[in-house]
Amino acid sequence: MYARNTVIIGMDGVLIAFRLARYDKNRASELVKRLYGQATSSHGGRYRYRRRGLLDDVPHRRLIRGVLVLRAEDADRVAGWLRELGAEVHVRRVELTEEDLAATEPRGS
Repeated sequence: MYARNTVIIGMDGVLIAFRLARYDKNRASELVKRLYGQATSSHGGRYRYRRRGLLDDVPHRRLIRGVLVLRAEDADRVAGWLRELGAEVHVRRVELTEEDLAATEPRGS
C-alpha cells in the first residue's frame, strides 16, 4: 500500500509508543505541551514566543501521534519523562532508516 524504497542502516535506535492510560482532554493537552513545547502569545497576540518542550533538546523523529523514534542512549530519559507525565509507555529497539538517522543526529553537528 505505502510502497517506498527505504534503505535500512545497520544502526539501532528505539521506537517509543505512548498514550495516556485514561484519556482526559486536559491531561492530554498538558502532556503534549510539556513534551513538544508550545507556541504562545500574550497581550492579544502582541508578543509571540515559544515555550520549550522536553524533546527540544533530544534528537527524535515523530512518526504519528504517540510514536517517536530516537537514539538508544536517549530512550530511558524520554520514557522516564513520559511515565512521570502519566503515560503508558512501550519501548522497542528498531533499525534506523536513512530518514530516521538524519532526524536523530545530534543537533549542531
